[in-house]
Amino acid sequence: MGQQGDFAGKRVWVTGAGAGIGLTTALAFVQAGAEVVGFDKHFGEQEYAFRTEVLDIADSDAVDRVCGRLLAEQGDLDVLVNGAGILRMGLTDETSTADWLACLAVNAGGAFNMFRHALPVFRRQRRGAIVSVASNAAHVPRVGMAAYCASKAALRSLCQTVGLEMAPYGVRSNLVSPGSTNTPMQRGMWQDETGEQNTINGFPEQFKLGIPLGKIAQPQEIADAILFLASDRASHITMQDIVIDGGATLAA
Repeated sequence: MGQQGDFAGKRVWVTGAGAGIGLTTALAFVQAGAEVVGFDKHFGEQEYAFRTEVLDIADSDAVDRVCGRLLAEQGDLDVLVNGAGILRMGLTDETSTADWLACLAVNAGGAFNMFRHALPVFRRQRRGAIVSVASNAAHVPRVGMAAYCASKAALRSLCQTVGLEMAPYGVRSNLVSPGSTNTPMQRGMWQDETGEQNTINGFPEQFKLGIPLGKIAQPQEIADAILFLASDRASHITMQDIVIDGGATLAA
């Protein structure tokens, strides 16, 4: 997967491309020959191997402006990757309204905003692939993650509905649901140097199983699955959600 030329000449949009899984995915598509536009609220000072567009995907007016401009320039689009996401922690009754709404606005609403522009293009072309990054937290409850779990579950349902709606046009919509992955978001949850091993071991008092494979994922492992689902090798796969968490959900 992701070898040079697999996506030669393809136009790919990746949200959340400033860091973590989104950045790794955008770079993997570039390596595979694609013309990539990466979207994020912030990009670093370094040079990127793809075109960058500063965008808050939760801002529907901003999405209208940026996507409208890009489609006026490019016309066609081959792949949309919804990779942007945020995490807000807190027990349900201790979660602020602002944090609740922010998770829904970015994690589910951001994909919805992008769909409003990408789907008409895919429908007109009668081709296209969508891969969205949900979470294994959309499959199992997590203590202190009510807003995140709910928003990722909403994203999962939205993307499967899109897959059903777009199937008559030959357009596929799939998801990957990572578990603990070595990203800035994950590392921000660790209190000290024992954080990674504690995550692997699990937290029985929070009803959170450990990771049977004995390691957390690397972003490239998630990107590899995204590229596969976006490729012609997955031409008969749609409305599926691949959980990539080293067995942490035990197929829940």
